[in-house]
Amino acid sequence: MADTTNSFDAAAYTGNGTARERVALPADMFDGVVNKPVLHQAVKAFLANQRQGNAATKTRGKVIGGNQKPWKQKGTGRARQGSIRAPNWVGGGTVFGPIPRSYAQFVPKQVRALARKSAFNARAREGSVILIDAFNYDAPKTSRLAAFVERLGVADQKVLILTDGVKSNLHMSGRNIPMVHVLPYSDVSAYHILWSDVVLIEGSAIGQTLEPIAETEPTVKAKAPKREVVAKPAAAKKKTAAKAPAKKAAPKKADKPAKKKAAKPAKKTAAPKKKPATKAPAKKSAAKPKKKGK
Repeated sequence: MADTTNSFDAAAYTGNGTARERVALPADMFDGVVNKPVLHQAVKAFLANQRQGNAATKTRGKVIGGNQKPWKQKGTGRARQGSIRAPNWVGGGTVFGPIPRSYAQFVPKQVRALARKSAFNARAREGSVILIDAFNYDAPKTSRLAAFVERLGVADQKVLILTDGVKSNLHMSGRNIPMVHVLPYSDVSAYHILWSDVVLIEGSAIGQTLEPIAETEPTVKAKAPKREVVAKPAAAKKKTAAKAPAKKAAPKKADKPAKKKAAKPAKKTAAPKKKPATKAPAKKSAAKPKKKGK
């Protein structure tokens, strides 16, 4: 049932991804024993405890309608029926359907601890356990954690990060990355360990204190993309600023006043010529002699 191997050592890195010397894992926790029946029991119970058990159906006593007998007992030639909401009718009640219930399974504390230990040993035998000296995040930064995971070469795998206690900044940095899950070391279960492909453990969580070392590589890589991004918009703004005044030059302003000046004097000179008309005195002279002759 149980497989045993020798003690293990794991690769070690800093919080920014700088490689360190390999570190021996504690022998009391990583003894190489993998108990498969206990793993199966713990994982099955964990998945069962996630179920809500809200499925429900209505029996014939809870379905609306069917209070009276559809037809009389004898004389119709049809089978006797007592209600149209019987299970054999369309729209009737359900027989032996699901009702709300609890799917919870209890697993003893010692069995859960043994299953978690077996899961750690399974990952250690695959070489998928990595130690990190410390995660020091002053503020949540998803891009920083994503760059750290990519630098370790595990960006395309399921990564489980176990911290020494609750670290909210690191948790908020990784909750938006689909393949990364951050948990305190004391809250991890066998299911979470088996879900992951790589387990990153903070050294102090398992009693391995790693002294800090100097880091230079992450800072050099972080500055390079910033210079390229700043240079592009600055050059683009200069080009647009030089082209804008050339397009809005004087042709439009010169055309508008020329058209207005040419149109206004033409209308004013044409109007006074029509006013001095000879029709008004002609009508008066023609109307007066006619009245006098009559």
